[in-house]
Amino acid sequence: MAEKSSMRLRFWLGYALVAAIAVGSLAIAALVHDRETGNFDQLQRSEASRSARQVEAVARLSVGQLASAAAFYQAVSRLTHHKFDVMADSLLANGALSGTGLLLSVPGSNRGQFERRHGYPIVERAGLGFRRDRVRAHYYPLLFGASDSKLKPPLGYDLGSDSERAPFIRQARDSGKPTATRVFHLPIGGTGINVFRPVYRDGAATATVAERRAALTGFAIGSFHVPNLTAAAASALSDGVQVQLVEGGHTIAGPHLARDESAAAPLRIADRSWLLVVHDPSGPGIGLPALIALFGLALAVLLAALVLVWSRTERMQDLEQQASHDPLTGLKNRRRFGEDLRTELARSRRERTVGAVLMLDLDHFKQVNDTLGHPVGDRVIADIAEVLSARMRVTDVVARLGGDEFAIALPRCDLDEAEDIADAIATAIRLHVLPGEAAPPVTASIGIATFGPGTESYDSVLSAADDAMYEAKRAGRDSVRVAGTAVAAGRAHPGRAST
Repeated sequence: MAEKSSMRLRFWLGYALVAAIAVGSLAIAALVHDRETGNFDQLQRSEASRSARQVEAVARLSVGQLASAAAFYQAVSRLTHHKFDVMADSLLANGALSGTGLLLSVPGSNRGQFERRHGYPIVERAGLGFRRDRVRAHYYPLLFGASDSKLKPPLGYDLGSDSERAPFIRQARDSGKPTATRVFHLPIGGTGINVFRPVYRDGAATATVAERRAALTGFAIGSFHVPNLTAAAASALSDGVQVQLVEGGHTIAGPHLARDESAAAPLRIADRSWLLVVHDPSGPGIGLPALIALFGLALAVLLAALVLVWSRTERMQDLEQQASHDPLTGLKNRRRFGEDLRTELARSRRERTVGAVLMLDLDHFKQVNDTLGHPVGDRVIADIAEVLSARMRVTDVVARLGGDEFAIALPRCDLDEAEDIADAIATAIRLHVLPGEAAPPVTASIGIATFGPGTESYDSVLSAADDAMYEAKRAGRDSVRVAGTAVAAGRAHPGRAST
């Protein structure tokens, strides 16, 4: 029972190790994947920040040039087309602006004067303008314009009548700082962002909102095409990295990118911010985590197979042990003794050697069970088995045939040696002390039969040894008898009980 429990324990420990290896490899693979995912996410965040900074740097340069243009317009007493074209060329060539222009601040009462002087009317946005007989406070028509496309700027177009742009114009007028619009369709074509930089009269006070309104003469305007901004953002990234520009939660450029798989960074132009989202489709590496997981699982499967094979082998050995050995003493049982004795008989005939078989039966063993109980009787049987095993050679075969009957096969052993061994066994059994003062003595009757090249069969040898054992019992027990000899030829043991 203890051996079975130990075997089961080893089996479950083996599979616990298998489970630990499998779970451990998956856990390590998950940790490695998390680390690589973290590194990849950090890389994407760095790319988004770097890309946003690059766009901001380009835009900042252009907005700075726009401020320089506003100062130039402020300082020039009379701006000509030639002077504007020179300034516009520098703005469009050195920065990210796709268009530039100059808006004029025209009081409503001066509208007719403006139209006569410049030769074209102030055009208001359709449906949003005022009737000619109703004077507006101010107009902000486009006086000069230039772009990097072949489209002609809509000169005379009043941006103040444009409900989309008017709030940003007023904000720039009152703040005195560059103001960026949201993304919308540009007059020069495409979608983009307008930046308005107010132009004040040279030398006028601009400390307060009222002073800035009174000193306003117009606006230097710059336009950023959205495709140009996304191209500038993509130029700072590796090939294949996708770019998305988001305004107010809506995509204004690029594909829609899943936020949980992408990284974002704020993008600021003038006083307005957008969100730049980048996504690297290559994703985090899974090669190493997959390799770790596969290796761990393969090792776990291999170990599980080895545990299963070992368990089955151990189980088969256990079943074989049960089938061939006595469970109480651990000695070989009757079936196994028969197999081994037949093998020794065949070897004896083949090698022309002699051997002996001892049949042993304990005398009056029933008294031990009746007096001390069966548990003590089982312990005595086990003790006798140890006595027998202690006096045997490695080549000898010791078996318990059943009850209190034992058998011993002695290969390459002549009769004299067999009788000496039998005497030693009988003496050791006689001297064995049982527990308890009232315990009856234990002795053994032993029969000896020899075998050799002329031995007829297994049954004849076993029968001869068995007959000799019963002859010993009839002679008074606690004695040794040899098959085929007279009773007097057996060895007597003076001073022992013969009942």
